[in-house]
Amino acid sequence: MDNRTTVENRRYSVPACSISEDGGTVTVRLELPGVTKEGLEVRIEGNELSVSGERRRIEAAGTFLVRERRAEAYRKIFTIDDSIDRENVEANLSDGILSLVLRIREAAKPRRIEIA
Repeated sequence: MDNRTTVENRRYSVPACSISEDGGTVTVRLELPGVTKEGLEVRIEGNELSVSGERRRIEAAGTFLVRERRAEAYRKIFTIDDSIDRENVEANLSDGILSLVLRIREAAKPRRIEIA
């Protein structure tokens, strides 16, 4: 399976991800090996959460005997709804995993209504 997409004549790898929900938060984890936080951009625009990044080519003194690792651009776009608090998103990059914690707005959480 080719895990790439083309946008504006540029090829991007689509990183593997997992999404989980726990009470008042949604956590998105993306695998971005070799990408530094300086090489990442996380944006919310309208109803889209986008993650893009780039792994740079490793240069070496001398001649490579084997080079299996390449420079690569990543991009993934998620659609989010109005239940997400866009002003309260946390991002953390550790060991090649980008974790995004999105908080669900209080007004969007389920609540029990007492019957009089």
